[in-house]
Amino acid sequence: MSNGADAVLGTHLQELRRGSVVLASLLACRRPRYGYALLTTLAEAGISTEANTLYPLLRRLEGQGLLASTWRTEAPRPRKYYETTALGAETAERLHSEWQALGGAYTDLRKAET
Repeated sequence: MSNGADAVLGTHLQELRRGSVVLASLLACRRPRYGYALLTTLAEAGISTEANTLYPLLRRLEGQGLLASTWRTEAPRPRKYYETTALGAETAERLHSEWQALGGAYTDLRKAET
């Protein structure tokens, strides 16, 4: 690919990943996680994201009632843990169903063109 094509692809991959980080965060936070641990969990699952993207997203999801947070101060460094709420779990299930349906539709479109 040329540099121009790489740049265009990079832009579209970033947009695709941006939407998937919401679903991934809701799924990963079914068990309480603090920010850095969530970054690591997502990266290990193949969903890399930057801290400057994730932390505002976590605050937004908390503001929407999809995540709840608690401070844990028993360790030397206090950490804010996030956990998926009931509304967040319901939203994650619906987003996951939509993700699967879209994946099937893309596969069908790809097969139809070959």
